[in-house]
Amino acid sequence: MVWLNNMNKKNISFILHKPQLSENIGACARAIKNFNFNKLILVNPKPIFPNDKVLATSVGAKNIINQSKVFDNLEKSIKNIDIVIATSARFRNKNIKHINLNDLKKIDFKKKIAFLFGSEASGLSNNEISYANYTLQIQTNPEFRSLNLSHSLIIIAFQVSNLLSMKTNIFKKSDKIKSASKKDIQSMLKVCLKNLEEINFFKQEEKKPIMLENLRNIFYKMDLSDKETRILSSVFASLGKKR
Repeated sequence: MVWLNNMNKKNISFILHKPQLSENIGACARAIKNFNFNKLILVNPKPIFPNDKVLATSVGAKNIINQSKVFDNLEKSIKNIDIVIATSARFRNKNIKHINLNDLKKIDFKKKIAFLFGSEASGLSNNEISYANYTLQIQTNPEFRSLNLSHSLIIIAFQVSNLLSMKTNIFKKSDKIKSASKKDIQSMLKVCLKNLEEINFFKQEEKKPIMLENLRNIFYKMDLSDKETRILSSVFASLGKKR
């Protein structure tokens, strides 16, 4: 059971999107190590990374800082992730599943999971949320919802660590079914978008970003298999050839 717990912990990443303060990055690394996780990912950090402040506030978690990965955009950071859970202090007017901490017990932690956190100043935009399978809201005082970045992360790390200690394989699927990775979905989406561009689907340029956001919402939240993404890619490619 301990081995299974540790194995599942290796599947979990914590992504900081455009973090602004070195101290928060270091505190997040420390929180990750507190609960025996080890994967920290940064997307476009504002401070030079790593730096002395980051290392100082990480205290005994310098190994988490040293082995962390840095990406210049969100899409690259989730290529090898199966399920992205975006943290948000508010519900979004989007067709996306909203969950709370108790709902995490329904997540299949045998898959590669990433918890996505927004910048301290502005959180996550709807565009960034569109890459997620779920949004997660931490229940707080409704009149004062704002949580420090590292506080949000440590609450989630604590909850997930407890869940993994308890057991849990509540999903049953054929071993022959392999879920599509984010990389598979991105490749399929690129084929789709290429053909849409060629038929001038995005006629109104000002509406293109929101249309792209909505398309990502559709595909990223679907529990597609790798075979299904290959079929859809072939369908989109064939439609292009027909013109």
